[in-house]
Amino acid sequence: MMKTTLLFLSITCYQFQLSGQDLPELFPSSVQELDFSQAAKAGWEKRNMLPMQMNRGEIQWESMTSDQRALFDTYPEVYKDIWDIVGGGDGWYNSGGPYQVTASSSLSSQGTNTYEAINAHDLNYENAWVEGAKGYGIGEYLTYHFKAASPRVTDIIIVNGYVKSVSAYRNNSRVKKLRVYLNDLPLAVLNLEDRIANQVFKLDPIGTSDRSDWDAMEKLPDWKLKFEILEVYKGTKYDDVVISEIYFDGMDVLCFAKGTEVLMADQDLKPIEALKIGDSITYADIQTQHMKKARIEGLEKVIHHDLVKYRFESGRTVTVTQDHPFQVRDKGWASLQPRKSSQYQGFDRIATIQIGDYFLTYKGSDRLVAIDPIKGAQETYTITQLSQGTNFIANGLIVGVEVVKKNHMQATSAKDLPKE
Repeated sequence: MMKTTLLFLSITCYQFQLSGQDLPELFPSSVQELDFSQAAKAGWEKRNMLPMQMNRGEIQWESMTSDQRALFDTYPEVYKDIWDIVGGGDGWYNSGGPYQVTASSSLSSQGTNTYEAINAHDLNYENAWVEGAKGYGIGEYLTYHFKAASPRVTDIIIVNGYVKSVSAYRNNSRVKKLRVYLNDLPLAVLNLEDRIANQVFKLDPIGTSDRSDWDAMEKLPDWKLKFEILEVYKGTKYDDVVISEIYFDGMDVLCFAKGTEVLMADQDLKPIEALKIGDSITYADIQTQHMKKARIEGLEKVIHHDLVKYRFESGRTVTVTQDHPFQVRDKGWASLQPRKSSQYQGFDRIATIQIGDYFLTYKGSDRLVAIDPIKGAQETYTITQLSQGTNFIANGLIVGVEVVKKNHMQATSAKDLPKE
């Protein structure tokens, strides 16, 4: 996967008259072009050779050429191949996501090619769901089922059409409009462009809003999102309508492992799991480079899988999700997953963390020497709101506060809607 261009489009809301009910009609907030050409595949092969050469001791990170390092920027190491959508250790999916995908119909398998509903959420660009109704599939739909404790959705990302090749894309039909339902109640109409791309639609958080009691939240009813085909772009050869992927991003993900020490206003250290609303912590005023005090106004606890541990030259470590931003010398805010971090206030365009970076601490800086994957599920915690400031000090490092952006459309919390 290589995103060759990133086009930011203005978000526009219109009213779409539908069965006597006005629905917001939404357009993509961004369109991220995809490139599956032979040149892109060759680039991935070159990038895949570098870790093997490093393991054999043939090259070191410090001795890489600028062209070799650029391969990791173009083809990030967190992705296993050109078809991988979210990469390993993706923050939002490591704390939940839909547990089942169903469809109104699916085209029958043809040889080794299958077209069932799960293909539209296998996090792989190469596979696709194809509806199985006669004609152009108007009224056919996909349904994504979520547990109550799943992290909230703020981004719906759609990969329209059969994107594995240009010919497959043109030959088959694509979606022009999708109607979205939350627990079978109409929510919005999504207008898709006719392009081989990730198309991102922004909404205010969908999901369980009261996350203060994890045990109580897990007992709440499940919720679901349904996507119904309203209009199509006709294929040159087939009337079958194809969606390669509908996947999600959201909040409740920028978290630290239990035991992470937070610097309090009185300079004592407190485990992040012991923090309470109203506690006073220390934060860094980035402009003045002074340490100041702030009061905690929001906290979250989430179960995460597959965290990463950053190891530093001093012996310091911190275990965290890949999309949590840190202050890094000569980069400003940076994370392993900058696109995932962009949904939070202040992190629109941030850099990518790399081994060798100097992370800022409240007393200076510390050099990153290793990034280790941590398997299994863990309780994680974060600060979501401060009385002032945008960061706090975790294990001595300056880290960002998770404040989700307010988007153009207020979506009802799933737990507030009637269930089947």
